[in-house]
Amino acid sequence: MTEPIVKKALIPYGWLRTLLFCIFYFVIIFLLSVPVTLLIIYLKKDDLQKGISPDIPSLMKGEYLWLTTILALIASLLAVFLFRKVIDRKSFASLGFKQQRYASDAISGFFLALTILGLGSLILFATGHLQWVDIDLDIKNLFISAGILIMVAFSEEIVFRGYILTNLMESFNKWIALLISALLFAAMHFANDSYNFFAFVNVFLAGILLGINYIYTKNLWFAIFFHFAWNFFEGPILGYKVSGLSLPSVLQSELHGDEMVTGGNFGFEGSVITIALSFLAIAIVYFVYEKKFRLSDVSFQTSVEA
Repeated sequence: MTEPIVKKALIPYGWLRTLLFCIFYFVIIFLLSVPVTLLIIYLKKDDLQKGISPDIPSLMKGEYLWLTTILALIASLLAVFLFRKVIDRKSFASLGFKQQRYASDAISGFFLALTILGLGSLILFATGHLQWVDIDLDIKNLFISAGILIMVAFSEEIVFRGYILTNLMESFNKWIALLISALLFAAMHFANDSYNFFAFVNVFLAGILLGINYIYTKNLWFAIFFHFAWNFFEGPILGYKVSGLSLPSVLQSELHGDEMVTGGNFGFEGSVITIALSFLAIAIVYFVYEKKFRLSDVSFQTSVEA
């Protein structure tokens, strides 16, 4: 039986593929943003005729957030698909969608996000830093927010954990690759409103947490479900801002006290409480997977020797 032919990457260095990919990715986003901006100007033509100049960046983060999200998704899919097929010469599915037994990773990622948010919110509530003052259940807004945040989670994970981390691991030790990918993930959020040192640390730690599962399993479902659950329950359910973005929420919240504790206008991702809980979650996930895969290796070696 003949073995399948494995095609070598067009560019042999993983770090160089990553660098070129990042450049191409941001060029694609820029090129796609031009027609999106023109479309928003067209939709706001009545305001322009009245002499009202639209604030395009604010509109893209508010009223037209759905359009910005679709733009990011198209850019992510286009860049990742082209580089994976043409440069890496591998399938898109090989980034982390080939594994069939993904349900446990997806569920654990989803509920880990809820656990961190839940514990952090209880701490804020118990210390008087957080109050929920009203409930506003709008099913339409909830579904729209869910759709937007699903696209955000999918597009960012195929880029940072899927393509970037995968290729960096071909050039560096897996832990060095993880650190670089997490730094790039944190750097991508620099343009977000109210981004500060604590927000940077939290987004960086999120990149570490999301990447640990991937370097052991090569499965993106943990990261995608964690990412979605975090954003969806942080904003549309609990009423925090999501990385500086305001979304309609079921629970109407009020934050009191030091923004270093509450996260302020960036959301719970800007809180020192999140930093502490993220370190704890990283340690737990690391030890769980390290133990699991060490036992798997021992079992495999034992079976081979037998």
